[in-house]
Amino acid sequence: MPLRDAAARAETLRREIERHNHAYYVLDARTIPDAEYDRLFRELQALEAAHPELLTPDSPTQRVGGKPLPAFAPVRHVVPMLSIRTETDTEPTGARAFDARVRRELELNEGDPAIDYAAELKFDGLAINLRYENGVLAQAATRGDGETGEDVTQNIRTVRRIPLRLTGNAPQVLEVRGEVFMSRPDFERYNEKQRALGRATLVNPRNGAAGSIRQLDPAMASERPLSFYAYGLGETRGWTLPETHGSLLDALKTLGLPVCEHRAVVRGADGLIAFHARISKARDALPFDIDGVVYKVNSLALQQRLGFVTREPRWAVAHKYPAEEALTTVEAIDVQVGRTGAITPVARLAPVFVGGVTVTNATLHNEAEARRKDVRVGDTVIVRRAGDVVPEVVSVVMERRPMKDLVAELHGPWELLKEYPVCPVCGSSIEKPEDMAIARCTGGLFCPAQRKQALLHFASRRAMDIEGLGDKLVEQLVDNAIVKTPADLYTLGMSALANLERMAEKSAANILAAIEMSKTTTLARFIFALGIRNVGEATAKDLARHFGNLDALMSADVERLQQVPDVGPVVAASVARFFAEPHNRTVIAELRQAGLRWEEGEPQGTVASPLAGKTFVLTGALPTLTRDEAKDMIEALGGKVAGSVSKKTDYVVAGAEAGSKLDKAQALGVSILDEIQFKELLKGGVASQ
Repeated sequence: MPLRDAAARAETLRREIERHNHAYYVLDARTIPDAEYDRLFRELQALEAAHPELLTPDSPTQRVGGKPLPAFAPVRHVVPMLSIRTETDTEPTGARAFDARVRRELELNEGDPAIDYAAELKFDGLAINLRYENGVLAQAATRGDGETGEDVTQNIRTVRRIPLRLTGNAPQVLEVRGEVFMSRPDFERYNEKQRALGRATLVNPRNGAAGSIRQLDPAMASERPLSFYAYGLGETRGWTLPETHGSLLDALKTLGLPVCEHRAVVRGADGLIAFHARISKARDALPFDIDGVVYKVNSLALQQRLGFVTREPRWAVAHKYPAEEALTTVEAIDVQVGRTGAITPVARLAPVFVGGVTVTNATLHNEAEARRKDVRVGDTVIVRRAGDVVPEVVSVVMERRPMKDLVAELHGPWELLKEYPVCPVCGSSIEKPEDMAIARCTGGLFCPAQRKQALLHFASRRAMDIEGLGDKLVEQLVDNAIVKTPADLYTLGMSALANLERMAEKSAANILAAIEMSKTTTLARFIFALGIRNVGEATAKDLARHFGNLDALMSADVERLQQVPDVGPVVAASVARFFAEPHNRTVIAELRQAGLRWEEGEPQGTVASPLAGKTFVLTGALPTLTRDEAKDMIEALGGKVAGSVSKKTDYVVAGAEAGSKLDKAQALGVSILDEIQFKELLKGGVASQ
């Protein structure tokens, strides 16, 4: 492509990709399928690789990258980033005191009109100054001491809510002040992922945000899910300021900057009090942490008139809410068993009022977290509760540990398997592989804590396919003690079902018929339905094909299990542990007695088919086959179906509207088949058996 055309296309792509980014990350509205977004992004990458001179600082491809820094360079703020005064009186009197001070400074009498205030949220994150030059993000700096901050531009580029280029008619220079923060859902998802990998977790969302921005390696910073809201200005050149703070935020939003919707312009002290109360009620439902609200005199002219005192503006104040962290003591440590068998240690606490409720329990997440924080019975700990997030122990106050030597001797670091060698709910063994952070109960078919999850999985479409047995019905069956294990499903009668809430006689009859139909299945489906840890559909089919019958599988040791294609040490250990648990064997025996049957045969070892071991990827819509049908046909001949294309992929089966997977297959030279070619290949596989 000629350079002129490439430059025009690159500019179009940059603007289009950023438009989609703004819609997705700021407006929470998806405007394009992921595959199409990926295609546009790759096209821009290719153009910039072919023409390096087209690479610009505002290109979406520059959001992640750059070498780790040895240190952050200092940045002197043209306009100081000053903090605002905090009103620690959390009652309505705190708002009235601020309004009275403002009126006094403005020399207003009691009969003069009420003052207009801009009321906003006080985010619990890290203050940042974004400097845009001619609409392009040029620099980002932390507050620091207010006069000098740190250059964190590389890391700020990874925050997708922050535009690299402003929209509309941008001024020559615009410095935007705002808060980088981490939402509660993103914080929980990130920590859950870290725990699963056995890595260190973040203490709280605020520390997560601050630590991410001050991470010297931008590649690591990009892994942290951060957000941003603008709330003020620094230096500006070539821009006419609005007359009010509320209008200023509206103008920033027009330029493409994210501005929080939870704001209002209110009149007088009564308006401030009403806003404080309204946000207090909504606080737990917010997806991010706040520790108060901020009041600002709305008129910029009045702000200038009021000025500053001891480096704090007279025209603004932060009105706090009660703290969400508190001190208490650990009275005991026990465990909870989750729906999937996960064993979670829980600290039992001396009751403490925090975040608006009395807390008596706090999660320790897993044994590694409990040991990392060194939580012991008798310790004084900091407990945090934010919104509807489960209370957690943040840290131990070591200087308050009573009689350190005696406590260490009596209790020592908490050990799960020492305290709980078996599941406290059902008595089954607990498994905890060395390389895994989470311990689990092995009594999946029997354990009461796992009943609902086990039944839903057992009845699912790709398992026993019991139509009509959904969440609400399973919940009633378990809560009313009608069904305790999957075997109990096959002894259900009409009266037991018909007496349940919203269960008509016809519906009950349909469910009983579906249960009866499920008695005839395949060995692979039955193995999958058992819910063995790490055993998905493909592995269940491999096990059924290799062993031929259930008894051979149940008696196999880890060494024999690893002879199955694609079964490694982790899967083999999971299968062996599952069948070694007597409770699970009892339920399987009861299912057989209930009349479940499947076709069994001699062990087959590996499949004698040219497709055995071949990897397929399915993309797009095939004319006559569903995705599941095509997958079943491949696996029946010993092939595997993967979710993404790589150098190890043997075939890509492409239908209508095939997306990025087809593009990647073409780039890697992978064989591409349409449905007709796919069926011909399968015929060859069948003929060779």
